[in-house]
Amino acid sequence: MLKAEYQERGPVPQEVIEAVSFDTPELQEGQVLLEMLAAPINPSDVLTLTGEYGMLPPLPAVGGNEGVAKVVKLGPKVMAPEIGQVVLLPVGSGTWATHMVANAQGLIPLPNNVDPLQLSMLTINPPTAYLLLSEFVDLKEGDWVIQNAANSGVGSYLTTLAKLRGLKVVNIVRRESLLEPMKAAGADVVLLDGEHLGKRVAEATGGAEIKLGIDAVGGMATARMGEALSNGATLVNYGALSGEPCVIAPGMIIFKDITVRGFWLAKWFGSASPERQQEVFTTITQLVAEGKLSTSVHGTYPLTEIKEAVRVAASGGRDGKVIVVGDSLAV
Repeated sequence: MLKAEYQERGPVPQEVIEAVSFDTPELQEGQVLLEMLAAPINPSDVLTLTGEYGMLPPLPAVGGNEGVAKVVKLGPKVMAPEIGQVVLLPVGSGTWATHMVANAQGLIPLPNNVDPLQLSMLTINPPTAYLLLSEFVDLKEGDWVIQNAANSGVGSYLTTLAKLRGLKVVNIVRRESLLEPMKAAGADVVLLDGEHLGKRVAEATGGAEIKLGIDAVGGMATARMGEALSNGATLVNYGALSGEPCVIAPGMIIFKDITVRGFWLAKWFGSASPERQQEVFTTITQLVAEGKLSTSVHGTYPLTEIKEAVRVAASGGRDGKVIVVGDSLAV
């Protein structure tokens, strides 16, 4: 059994984490042993390793905040879930491990016949995209949304969810090589970030009103998005891929009356009712199971290659998510 552990944080994330072995744990009453199938590496995981994330676990810690596993052993007095059942790993539980112990009662069962790589990404990116589209502006069918980092995991989910709702999306990317692939995939509008973005968005959409802007980049990208938004629009920031603070001109706030908001999924988990959380995850799980919601995978890595997996996940120029996989999916 292996786990990806780090005992310190540092500026080069792959240097602080390593695969270490551990013994088979004893199961207590009500517990089950899980075998990890797949666990993605998200930007928040990388920031946790560098110490730049908003919530840091005590050290030493095991990396990973989401994923899926199958039940391989039941502890005393456990009747369900059955052995072999695929389940969602508890959020923030250190999911980059070949095996882990969990309380049976809190586990969420998932369809056994659905791609575990897609299921492994259920907990963070899909609900983020879903909530960005639903929590801030009352959007109607035919309305426009603009987002940057459109090729990211959240960006691809958001585009799909918007289409399912009849919304239109202006997708902003930072590499010219992404323009044609995204257009070929059916994106409404794809533009390269840069000067005169507001003018180019207006030309591409026929001057459409854009009520919601979704920013994951920060820096001057935030200001450029503001130029493309309509009067009274809402701009939501949920990340800073540029590594720079958000910049927005006072005139955007004063004269265009743009509202700037922030979104952090961890905070939403802390305030949303159990019923609302269940509603969101039921919807997302059903869409994934039906094949209507998915995102691209850049590559998969076993636990023994965790350093390389983190290095690739932290680098730019990827086309999809990096996923840590268990022995049953390792190639």
